[in-house]
Amino acid sequence: MWTEDLRVSEDISAAAWIGPRLSSAFGAVTRTVPSGYPSYVRICHPAAERDGSWASWSMVAQATGRQTHPLMQWHALVGSPDPLNMSGSLWRGRDPERGNLIPEILGPLCDLLADLTTTPEHCFFCLWEGYGWIQGGLPIMRAVPAGAPIPPAFSLEELSRPRVQLPGRNYLLLFGPLTAALQIGSWPTADWFIPQSPNLFWPADRAWCVASEIDFDSTLVGGSLQLIDAILQAPTFDSWAVQPDGSLAADADRINSVS
Repeated sequence: MWTEDLRVSEDISAAAWIGPRLSSAFGAVTRTVPSGYPSYVRICHPAAERDGSWASWSMVAQATGRQTHPLMQWHALVGSPDPLNMSGSLWRGRDPERGNLIPEILGPLCDLLADLTTTPEHCFFCLWEGYGWIQGGLPIMRAVPAGAPIPPAFSLEELSRPRVQLPGRNYLLLFGPLTAALQIGSWPTADWFIPQSPNLFWPADRAWCVASEIDFDSTLVGGSLQLIDAILQAPTFDSWAVQPDGSLAADADRINSVS
C-alpha cells in the first residue's frame, strides 16, 4: 500500500458483527451503520458556494427557500425532482460529495472519536472495491494534471485477499490507527493526493461506527449518547440527530416537495 500505517487484512472476521446488525429496510439509517448503539447522528457533507467557500445545508435552504430537517434530501432542498443529476436545481454552487467525507470534516470527527474509544490505535476500515484508482489506470478527472497513469494503490496480492460482503457492496478490509482514516485516497501524480474517506470504520472495541455509503451525501455515526451529543454541539459539523429506522432514501423528504 501507499501508506505504512494501513494494512490490508487477510482475516475479515473483525467485520463479521456488522452484517447481522444491519436493517433490511431500504434507506434506513441502520441499513448503513449497525444497529444497537444508544444514539445516531447524520453529518451532512458540505456544499460549496460559487467562489468555492463551504456552505452548510442550512445556508443552502435559506438560499432556496426550503426547510431543513433531519431526513432532508439534497435534491429536494435545491428544488430538483431529479435526485441524481439535480436538473432544475435552485443552487448555483457545487453539490455535496457522495460517499466521501472531506478531510476538513473527517479530521475533527476523528479527533472526537479518538477520545471515546479505548483502542484508537487499533481500528478497522472498509473501502469499497469499486473505486477505479484501487487498481490504477488512466485518470478520469479533468482536474488531475495530465501525466502517467495512476499507479495501483494495492498490490495484486493485497487485491486477492477476502472481501467484507455487505448488502450490495463488497469491501477491502484495512486495519491501522484511527489517524490513518485521513491517509486513504489516490495519488494521480507524485504531488497530487485525492483523499477518500473510509466507507465504514470502527475501533476494535466497537465503541462507535462511522459509515459513508457511496450513494449518500451524508455520513452516519452510531455511538454513545456522549459521542453523539459532542458531534451535535460542535460547530464544525452540519449534524442532525436521527433515529435508527429513519429513512435516507431519495423519496424520504416529506417536507420539501418537488414535482
